[in-house]
Amino acid sequence: MENQGNKSQIKKEILKFLQYLEIVKGRSKGTINEYKRKIFYFFKWIRWKNIDQITKEDIWKFRVHLNEKGLNKKTQSYYLIALRNFLKFLKNNGSNVLDYNLIELPKIEERKLEILEPDELLRLLNAPDGDDLKSLRDKAILETLFSTGLRLSELCSLNRDINIKKGEIPIIGKGGRARVVFLSDFAKEALIKYLKAREDKNPALFISLSKNQPPKRLTPRGIEKIIKYNAKKAGIIKKVTPHMLRHQFATDLLSGGADIRSVQLLLGHKNLSTTQIYLHIVDKELKKIHKEFHRKRIK
Repeated sequence: MENQGNKSQIKKEILKFLQYLEIVKGRSKGTINEYKRKIFYFFKWIRWKNIDQITKEDIWKFRVHLNEKGLNKKTQSYYLIALRNFLKFLKNNGSNVLDYNLIELPKIEERKLEILEPDELLRLLNAPDGDDLKSLRDKAILETLFSTGLRLSELCSLNRDINIKKGEIPIIGKGGRARVVFLSDFAKEALIKYLKAREDKNPALFISLSKNQPPKRLTPRGIEKIIKYNAKKAGIIKKVTPHMLRHQFATDLLSGGADIRSVQLLLGHKNLSTTQIYLHIVDKELKKIHKEFHRKRIK
């Protein structure tokens, strides 16, 4: 049975931790909600056992539970990371709890990134080929994503008062980190045409265009549908997502000779190791170049 006394105290400690994430660590609302959901799930599963009585064996049984639910290793690790950070917070504030270092994370396979071939990317960017507002909007979305490498949430939060002529957009990204992203000439042209065709006063840069409804700021789900629609229109079989265009942005820069530190800053990655996943794709490009040009002057 659930321990109601413990339940009330644990909820208070979780609330303090969530406030810490927001005020001190500057985590986004989305991240905080995910931590809250996962930590609450653990304590409901363990029937609100007293925090200072949680053992390494409890953690192991929880891992077995997550695995039996059929969750993949990456999702399992998110639950354990949330729990580790919560215990670390409690430990740093003087609570006698299980050492968070004893919570091992599952080994996750190296991320495999799928990107578009150059001709597929070009077909996608050119898929919205009309002069109607919807086509102009979709074109502006695609060009902006590929030009800036923005995360989906960052794109949705943009307002129409950006300085397109200057071609620089200040962004407050993941973890509250500030950076500047840049618009290519193609993105500038697409945005100018799109905004010129708009007749509404909505401050959002990208809006929904539903019939008989006032324009609203596009949601992440709305952007995903737009990308999927244009990928299908372009005859692309692969599953194309907004995040794939972020991958395209990074690999395009690295393949063109940009240094990885600069790409890290443009993407807003906290750690260089996160950016290094793109080097594997670039290595494949270099292999093609080597095969095409090596020993051409020597027989």
